Amino acid sequence: MENRCGWCGEDPFYVAYHDSEWGVPEHDSRALWEKLILDGFQAGLAWITILRKRDNFRAAFAGFDPDVIAGWGEAEVERLQGDKGIVRHRGKIEATIGNARAWQRLEAEGGFAPFVWSFVGGKPLQNRFEGLDQVPAETVESRALSKSLKVAGFRFCGPTIVYAWMQACGLVNDHLVTCPRHAEVGSGR
Repeated sequence: MENRCGWCGEDPFYVAYHDSEWGVPEHDSRALWEKLILDGFQAGLAWITILRKRDNFRAAFAGFDPDVIAGWGEAEVERLQGDKGIVRHRGKIEATIGNARAWQRLEAEGGFAPFVWSFVGGKPLQNRFEGLDQVPAETVESRALSKSLKVAGFRFCGPTIVYAWMQACGLVNDHLVTCPRHAEVGSGR
């Protein structure tokens, strides 16, 4: 694919992620939660690091089943801190358990996905950036969503993390207009 977004470079793993997953609107509550957790683990690291460890994360975190993780405690934190296949950051591991509990509350109150999508009016915001230098690190929407997630009990969900998550989950279409995926994602493909 010519003219794809320059952030993915030429690494085949990253290119495949860009071409098939990044920016595609996600409406599944559990999948949205998984991606938010992974974006939280990415803080301070390159996304490719997390992407390459994603299968390890899924194995270590019970397939990112928030209903299972919500019941975890110190024993699981200790186990995960010894898992070399993931990012072993105690604060992020503990936040994941707390975030599972927060997810359960939002899911019970009307659904995590509807809650998240309400911050963009229920449909992806269609941006029209021509260069990576035009793409913001955060927006009014990501600040509002971040604040609401924190009020709900989430951690590792600052406005920059939340905007990266919104991009990845297709709440915003930030494929550059020169990238063929911009039109594809914008049309629902």
